[in-house]
Amino acid sequence: MHNKANSLPVRSDPSTRPISRHHSTSYIVHRVKESLTTRVSKLICAIFLSLLLCLGIVFFILWISLRPHRPRFHIRGFSLPGLGKPDGYETSHISFKITAHNPNQNVGVYYDSMDASIYHKDKKIGSTTKLAQPFYQDPKNTSLIEGELRGPTMTVNKDRWMEMERERNQGKVVLSLEVVSVIRFKVYTWRSKSHKMHANCYIEVGWDGLLLNGTKDKRCPVYFT
Repeated sequence: MHNKANSLPVRSDPSTRPISRHHSTSYIVHRVKESLTTRVSKLICAIFLSLLLCLGIVFFILWISLRPHRPRFHIRGFSLPGLGKPDGYETSHISFKITAHNPNQNVGVYYDSMDASIYHKDKKIGSTTKLAQPFYQDPKNTSLIEGELRGPTMTVNKDRWMEMERERNQGKVVLSLEVVSVIRFKVYTWRSKSHKMHANCYIEVGWDGLLLNGTKDKRCPVYFT
């Protein structure tokens, strides 16, 4: 008997067919182009990221070196003669010395104006609107500023004076000196906008009206508004 199964035609698997030479060459060229494109893209991305990183480091270093730091103020001397005299308020006057230091390495400071006020328990007892003429301060430079309040610049009254006398008899009188200045920063040829700066100096004077050693050369807190 003839076997029908053996007479059926055998179909070949397309996946086992030999790839033509033309198809194989095109495929290889395509793969090579695709590989080159991928490598070039990766190379461009790597270069771009490297440049971005370098620029970031450069800008960070510039920001650190050129970022303005606020000036530093210290109280160097203070005198309130007349303490101990009941009528001393009539002729009272104050003299003081402070230093302004520019801690920046590459940044200068313009002081466009500078005013000063003296307070006793948050009550103003004297002030001046012309503590110093406008001036420019170089980097890493310290300026000595001297002020004096007398006559119309003193606003202490009898009651306030007597209260200060009572504190003196207890050992010390606590006062505060506020310096208000309008400043601008200078970086090479660039100048910043104006900033209003406040420096508050804590002061203690003894029975003789002179600055006590505990507050001499003390750093004054500085803030901007």
